[in-house]
Amino acid sequence: MTVLVGYVPTPEGEAALRAGVAEARSRGETLLVMNTSRGDAYVDRGLAEQKDLAHVRRDLTGQGVDFDIRQVIGGRDAAEEIVELAESPEISLVVIGLRHRSAVGKLLLGSSAQRILLDSPCPVLAVKADS
Repeated sequence: MTVLVGYVPTPEGEAALRAGVAEARSRGETLLVMNTSRGDAYVDRGLAEQKDLAHVRRDLTGQGVDFDIRQVIGGRDAAEEIVELAESPEISLVVIGLRHRSAVGKLLLGSSAQRILLDSPCPVLAVKADS
């Protein structure tokens, strides 16, 4: 079985990664770190650069965690990619980071986290960044 982490290079993404490592260890499972971007914007804060992914690899290797990293660029939005991957029988848990947004912000922009929470076929652990 595998714990899937939706990773972005932000404090929320780092919180999700830490929680995913803890869950994978406690379950004796592999960790799958997923970063995705539609690739249709000049600047995408959610897209992890190679230096970000190298940091994640070093960190996870140093912790002795069995892991894989996937980065999908030019596909669908992050929520769609994560929910589809969560449909695999190998995924036991999805871990995502949450950021605070105003009610108006949620109304105007939607929420990938909300879509993952509602549409994922397996349990989802949503964590906040340390304050």
